[in-house]
Amino acid sequence: MNRIAGAPISWGVCEVPGWGHQLTPERVLNEMREVGLAATEIGPEGFLPGEPDAMARVLARHDLHAVGGFTPLLLHVAGHDPLPEVEQLLESYAASKAEVLVLSAVTGQDGYDSRPELDADGWKLLLSHLDRLASLAAERGVRAVLHPHVGTMIENGEEVRRVLEHSAVSLCLDTGHLLIGGTDPAELTRQAPERIAHTHMKDVDASLAAKVRSGRLGYTEAVRKGMYRPLGAGDVDVQAIVTHLSARGYDGWYVLEQDTVLTEEPKGKGPVEDVWASAEHLRTVLRAVAQR
Repeated sequence: MNRIAGAPISWGVCEVPGWGHQLTPERVLNEMREVGLAATEIGPEGFLPGEPDAMARVLARHDLHAVGGFTPLLLHVAGHDPLPEVEQLLESYAASKAEVLVLSAVTGQDGYDSRPELDADGWKLLLSHLDRLASLAAERGVRAVLHPHVGTMIENGEEVRRVLEHSAVSLCLDTGHLLIGGTDPAELTRQAPERIAHTHMKDVDASLAAKVRSGRLGYTEAVRKGMYRPLGAGDVDVQAIVTHLSARGYDGWYVLEQDTVLTEEPKGKGPVEDVWASAEHLRTVLRAVAQR
């Protein structure tokens, strides 16, 4: 129960330019504690102080642990080395005792509504960078995981399988992005639980996800329309996922992450209401699985 964390994107805080209204860190972190979350992902650049000790002080003031964070990186472009950027980031991880580096193989474009196709050289470079980054993180006591994500270079089932077969990097099981990309997250958890070191727990409206997958609806627009649902209110088999992970002895974080777009400062409770619902559902599932 004390391994449930939050992510700022559940409050609409996102690295994509023009994504929507951005709430203050003070509000987001306070509401995380109200929900009873033990930790937070770091969020996009600028959400928390960049100076490591200052970040640690902010987190301590809110009685939150730092899990780590979503780190978008160019991994397929010749001549671009992502290691120096990650080395600098890992300094802040040491100060805040963050444990997980969540890597995303971004396209180099803004947003997640389109992406190029990787050729053989691009794949070779991307897979090589993943293993180098995983080794670098491990040297600092941090676990690197790859986050399959809509609109990045690793999105669909074939691409996820290629990473599993040709790289040693662990996975971030993002239940929503996997489903949207055509991978059943419960089945992946059953087949390869040993490769999963971190989870982003989302629920999804499968009908909207199918429109994104077919190209009939852009990703960002689908998020605005409510594609992500509180856990238990969509089409992801949360109980099966937790059951498979628990059977394998999973001891990583469950991060509540429901991408949200805000147009203004919320009136009333705002995004925290959905986070509350997800937290309660996940706690119920965890208790049920533990009692088996």
